[in-house]
Amino acid sequence: MAENFKMLAKTLFGFEDLLARELRELGAGDIEIGTRSVSFSGDTGFMYKANLCCRTAIKILKPLRSFVVKDENALYAAVKSIDWSQYMRVNDTFVINATLSGEQFTHSLFVAQKAKDAVVDQFREATGERPDVDLKFPDLSIDIHIRHNRCTISLDSSGVSLHQRGYRLNTNVAPINEVLAAGCLMLSGWKGHSDFLDPMCGSGTMLIEAAMIACNIPPNLNRKQFGFENWHDWDPDLFDIIEASALKKIRDFHFTIQGYDKDPSVIEKAKENIKNAELSEFISIKEADFFKTEKERERHLQMVFNPPYGERIPVEMETFYKNIGDTLKQNYKDTEAWFITSNLESLKHVGLRTSRKIKLYNGSLESRLVKYDIYAGSKKAKYQNND
Repeated sequence: MAENFKMLAKTLFGFEDLLARELRELGAGDIEIGTRSVSFSGDTGFMYKANLCCRTAIKILKPLRSFVVKDENALYAAVKSIDWSQYMRVNDTFVINATLSGEQFTHSLFVAQKAKDAVVDQFREATGERPDVDLKFPDLSIDIHIRHNRCTISLDSSGVSLHQRGYRLNTNVAPINEVLAAGCLMLSGWKGHSDFLDPMCGSGTMLIEAAMIACNIPPNLNRKQFGFENWHDWDPDLFDIIEASALKKIRDFHFTIQGYDKDPSVIEKAKENIKNAELSEFISIKEADFFKTEKERERHLQMVFNPPYGERIPVEMETFYKNIGDTLKQNYKDTEAWFITSNLESLKHVGLRTSRKIKLYNGSLESRLVKYDIYAGSKKAKYQNND
């Protein structure tokens, strides 16, 4: 039986509970929720599955050692004490990424450089040769996390961030991160049980993530490579079994997923991304100004979207957000509308009462994911009909 080991999944602020639930449903053990992270245990096959199937994970790390390090010399010695020949060859390339918190170590590039020297020196002393660093396409990615004086050294099984799904080849001015989009959808309760609309769809990320959730398609099915594919113990046959098992769980979807954008060039980019994700049969897009549209069907509709914040796309914010509220109220009865914004001042101009507000971050921007319930009749009438 395959041996279990500890792993750490990194995520975005506010998604820790979502990620823990994903890992639990996939079969992880020993789940513990941290800040922007979830630790868990599983075997090598589960590590493959977590990378393939977790929608809200950014990285899946495999910790090697944890040390107390008081200064740069102790850090160097700790890194050098690991036998790196177990994980890479002298002709392999590598990269080290460092994350720091606390007062002892404050410069991540310096920490990464010191750790790199330790790895290089170990190989040079043993073989007379040294491995090279490759920042873009390394054979091995090493993660160093120092909190105060506790240093954890891990192998990064994901490689490039898991938000890079592989389907988005064309982007616009302010595309939403794929993990952020998936997390917003999951927080909204989206499971594919109604029609879906993104009225400001941009490059189509929210639509694609919504379709993958609705059909239970593994989010990283389109990725070209994971970090673990360069490891010495890479087992392609095991990965094929994991992938085939995940594909068997794909389900049918019986509603509509639609996107609007008023820029025809943006529409073309979104269509290309949807085609790359092989989801064209589930998603339709049309050129339209949301403020001039109305709901197309009588049945319940769910919206999740990412309107301009005024950060990179110039918009008169107060009027824009007032128009969002007016359009929802007048033209979209029986709709559950969610959107994420960092423009907290402009939210006041929507003119509708939020039923939920969830604090998130879009990159470094503190944001809110807000929900507006637009009832088929008046709210009072809805409750009277339910008596």
